[in-house]
Amino acid sequence: MSDAAKDRLRLWLRLLKVVRGIEQDLRDELRRAHNTTLPRFDVMSALSRHPEGLKMSQLSGVLRVSNGNVTGIADRLSEEGLVERIPVPGDRRAMMLRLTSEGATEFARQAEAHQDWINEKLRDVSPEDARAMAARLQAFAAKSEQKEQVNAQ
Repeated sequence: MSDAAKDRLRLWLRLLKVVRGIEQDLRDELRRAHNTTLPRFDVMSALSRHPEGLKMSQLSGVLRVSNGNVTGIADRLSEEGLVERIPVPGDRRAMMLRLTSEGATEFARQAEAHQDWINEKLRDVSPEDARAMAARLQAFAAKSEQKEQVNAQ
């Protein structure tokens, strides 16, 4: 293996370790502070970006998980009054999910705490470095998505 390949592998492993560590800390904080889970937070986050609501299939696509994964979470959030199910006109089988006003308020509270946790976790990264790293990762992600689209054709 070339030195460049070893360096890239090392980078990947370090990225993975950091992301998994932060993700576990977030899971713990969400459970402790809000009695919720990261998947529930992710569903509410996606719905907060689509105030008109999303079909279950769209939500699964946004989250990149199966419909089955979303259904159970949606059921519990609906039972708690945080999301509402809305029939899709012309499609008896399809349902839209939308945050209720209570759900939007609760998500705003969780999102603020989430931002504070991330800010604290990454406090040693300057804003300039954060922007540069984010731009670099976004460019990498866009390039990877283009390859996926070409391969899917």
